[in-house]
Amino acid sequence: MQAEIELLTGEGFSSAEAGTAKDQFTQSDAREDPMDAYSRAVITAAERVSPSVVYIEVRQSARRGKGGSPRMPQEARGSGSGFIFTPDGFILTNSHVVGRANGIEVTVSDGQKYQADLIGDDADTDLAVIRINAPNLVPAQLGEAQKIRVGQLVVAIGNPYGFQYTVTAGVVSALGRSLRAQSGRLMDDVIQTDAALNPGNSGGPLVNARGEVIGVNTAMILSAQGICFATSIDTAKFVASRLIRDGRVSRSYIGLAGQNVPLPRRIVRFYNLPVETGILVVSFEDLSPARRAGVLSGDIIVGFDDHPIAGIDDLHKLLTEERIGRKSSLVVIRLTEKLNIDVIPEESQRSAGK
Repeated sequence: MQAEIELLTGEGFSSAEAGTAKDQFTQSDAREDPMDAYSRAVITAAERVSPSVVYIEVRQSARRGKGGSPRMPQEARGSGSGFIFTPDGFILTNSHVVGRANGIEVTVSDGQKYQADLIGDDADTDLAVIRINAPNLVPAQLGEAQKIRVGQLVVAIGNPYGFQYTVTAGVVSALGRSLRAQSGRLMDDVIQTDAALNPGNSGGPLVNARGEVIGVNTAMILSAQGICFATSIDTAKFVASRLIRDGRVSRSYIGLAGQNVPLPRRIVRFYNLPVETGILVVSFEDLSPARRAGVLSGDIIVGFDDHPIAGIDDLHKLLTEERIGRKSSLVVIRLTEKLNIDVIPEESQRSAGK
């Protein structure tokens, strides 16, 4: 009888046996902890930012082709995601979601619906700001792009295919990617992630384990798996501040169309050029700054304000708001001659809303 009691109470165990059993329990807990920690991180991030995520429905004028039936609907509908970033109702989303909308309706986390006003959009970064008038809004906490590291946990929240408040998780796959916007400009400092995105996720937040927004989900490669992109939160902060202040993001332009071409090797060697390609000027806009300055079709642009220009994207990056109305130097190759031409960039008509 005493032996049975000792067996049930464990008093008959030797200290070595007890230590072995304790080690086994500890190892078992250790094996479970990593998954539990991962789950807790995703749950915590989702719970912190979900109250700020909104579902956006838009109405747009339907495009009717030639010979289109008059019975075709006059209005098309679309949807996307966004997130509240100020207590007074400003919402960040994608330009391609709301940019051409005739009407915008926002559903917040408690299911209430509100009409939204478009404050401004910037197709060159695929960002837009809308606003709703609603009480008790919970703004998302914005993080810092400089603190993002490749491999860190990220969570994407959005409304893919209308399934509201869907959470997916992954890691930061790469930083500093470049992505072509629908306007044709190159977006820099784009975050690549394998957190699954689908149509309807556009405009939703990409957040870190602390629930801080570090990016705005913008695109996916449909033919690939696990290759998705988000605009950096630092870019989003800058663009949002300009859209709230001015309703647009101002950029300069010189009003020409061109294509990237290789330079003859003898020209590169003779002038000791730092680039081997340039922009062949093909055409001009009417009364454009470049044409007034004396640039001709057939010129090849290789420099702008002491910066080498190897292609159109290099020139786009330099045509910022600060250069509007400021004399700049354009370096061109005309036949075999190297010329410096003074040009005064003007505000882009697209950014001015014309």
